[in-house]
Amino acid sequence: MLPSLNVVEHGAGSKTIVLLHGFGSCHEIWRQVISALPPRVRVLAYDLPGHGNSLEGDGNGSAKQAALAILADVTARRLGKVHLVGHSMGGAIATLMALTEPEKVASLTLLAPGGFGPEINGPLLRRYAAAADRTEISACLAAMSGPRSVPPSHVVDALFRMRERPRQLQWLVEAAAAMTKGDRQGTIPREQLDTLDMPVLVVWGTDDPVLPVHQAEGLPSHFHLHHVLEAGHMLVEEAPDLIAEIVRRNTRRRGRSRRSALGAAAS
Repeated sequence: MLPSLNVVEHGAGSKTIVLLHGFGSCHEIWRQVISALPPRVRVLAYDLPGHGNSLEGDGNGSAKQAALAILADVTARRLGKVHLVGHSMGGAIATLMALTEPEKVASLTLLAPGGFGPEINGPLLRRYAAAADRTEISACLAAMSGPRSVPPSHVVDALFRMRERPRQLQWLVEAAAAMTKGDRQGTIPREQLDTLDMPVLVVWGTDDPVLPVHQAEGLPSHFHLHHVLEAGHMLVEEAPDLIAEIVRRNTRRRGRSRRSALGAAAS
């Protein structure tokens, strides 16, 4: 097991849900979602490489490197197939994990995932990366959320504590600059998405100011899409009970059969 990759575990059971937060965040943002999940479910909430207690962790680089590091950690824990839930950058990482080792992924729930289109609000993301005090963190979260959303105080506090760690703020600023160069982000080819056979559910806020909702258009026909009306980018904080219900629903679905997937590819 990789000692430098931080993960907090909740509950126990045969079903395992893995939670991957977005850029500039940490595992603590999932608190309300976890409390709304069934008690007989094992939940692993990671600090992504470069974040929080995984600041110096393996996979501290590209989304692909992070995906490989988390896959290695999941494999070392001998969890079998896991249900991946990823928000924003965590959604891109979850998708790359499923593309790299699909046999280890039971379902994929993507919340406004990164990498589904080139457009990204670079100025806002860079401002968020540099936010060092509670007032600015809260202002950035509000700017990334829907018009009626109020950033939860426990999330603001958690992100403030994270940014107090040595070298954390510098890493976020440098990473945001690299991620949003030319105000564009890297993308995952749509033809690769069609190879995913597990249940895939994509959730997007209709008022997302970071990644435009039109990036959810043109997805493979077997993907399920859920629009959250008047919600912004910070779906975990804006609608935790809804997100928990969506995760519960997706973990009960069955994916495409291998035969139907091969048939679709041949047609």
